Amino acid sequence: MRPTRAPPSPWRWIPTLYFGEGLPYVVVMTLAVVMYKNLGISNTEIALVTSGVYLPWVVKPLWGPLVDLLGRKRRWIVALQCLLGLALAGVALALQGPHFLAWTLAVLWLLALASATHDIAADGFYMLALPERAQAAYVGVRSTCYRLAMIAGQGGLVVLAGLLAARSGDFHAAWAGVFAGLAGFFLALSAWHAWALPRPAADRPAPRGAPFWADFGRVFGAFFRQPGIVRVLAFLLLYRFAEAQLLKLVVPFLLDPRSAGGLGLPTQDVGIAYGTVGVAALTLGGLLGGWVVARAGLARTLWPLMLAMHLPNLVFVALAWGQPGSLWLVGAAIGLEQFGYGFGFTAYMVYMLMVAGGPAGDNPHKTAHYALCTGFMALGMMLPGLWAGWLQTLLGYRGFFVWGCIATLPSFAAAAGVRIAPGYGRRPAPPPPGVRETGAQAGV
Repeated sequence: MRPTRAPPSPWRWIPTLYFGEGLPYVVVMTLAVVMYKNLGISNTEIALVTSGVYLPWVVKPLWGPLVDLLGRKRRWIVALQCLLGLALAGVALALQGPHFLAWTLAVLWLLALASATHDIAADGFYMLALPERAQAAYVGVRSTCYRLAMIAGQGGLVVLAGLLAARSGDFHAAWAGVFAGLAGFFLALSAWHAWALPRPAADRPAPRGAPFWADFGRVFGAFFRQPGIVRVLAFLLLYRFAEAQLLKLVVPFLLDPRSAGGLGLPTQDVGIAYGTVGVAALTLGGLLGGWVVARAGLARTLWPLMLAMHLPNLVFVALAWGQPGSLWLVGAAIGLEQFGYGFGFTAYMVYMLMVAGGPAGDNPHKTAHYALCTGFMALGMMLPGLWAGWLQTLLGYRGFFVWGCIATLPSFAAAAGVRIAPGYGRRPAPPPPGVRETGAQAGV
């Protein structure tokens, strides 16, 4: 009888899996903006087309059950990473043609669809491959590797594109080289995970049939029948109403010449200031925000967190009016804004957990409901971004960033209508010495 092999260490596959999950999202949401700006595309077109590519993340809860129904999640991961590699190679090839905008946009849509589906498969596989206690232990590893992917994409790859363009004098060739390198990385990642991923017995297709789809409909219906659903949806859609517009124009603002109202930074400096310093500050803000909510609860911290998120939008007003030439000053300003954004965004994440968990925290469909929350989160980012470029062209950078401050008001109006359970999110106090902690006290 053959001995049973021990499953591979989670350290062998979790870091690479979640680095590979974060990188395509950064490519579609940030790298594409920098690339199109370098290639002379207008701000109006950039905001419109890159916001539209957000759609697969908006609707991914609708096809998530298909990942359960059709095949093993391990196979989905390996196949989708191979597809991501081929799509990235397609972008590199399309950049060499005369109609590069249309062709690269078509391939980016394929990339976004594959990436959103990969998110579903990777998160589902994580829960199947690890016991519940180990899942909690590796949450920090997941988050860290996802953030490292953001730094590598928004920072390292943008710097690399800038250096290649400075050497060759051709941004088309520079970005084609970056995407070709990414294509090779994902093809290698697919081969690695074909070997490294464990083979959990629980990773098998869900049973098919009418009862499944009937349950699927009931799960969706239960989400929209919960009390105060209009207030919930208003909060999910409007909390980042201002940020969704600013996000699309920050990189063009940093790259545009001073004569056009921008800061005129070289591409590699944008990678340092926004992609490295900014992401590091965003991560630190998120960590501090989580600690604050755990200490005081969401009900007491919602408004301070919202103020911390929205007030730093004034930083961009100051940058637009002052147009400083110091990279250190620009990096510090962006770091401050991103720190506040990470700090305040924690409230949004905790609120989604509360909505998904139900009033008593015992919702049996919390995974599906959380996926729906993330879909509305993505929709709230996509729709305002569609008109952001047109608005900036109309108002100029100074007027647009002033509007970005005014556009925070709907967020506060939506927050005024939400209902939060007292003490939700607060870490329970430890039991007195000598008293055994029960499962209920521990939150189990």
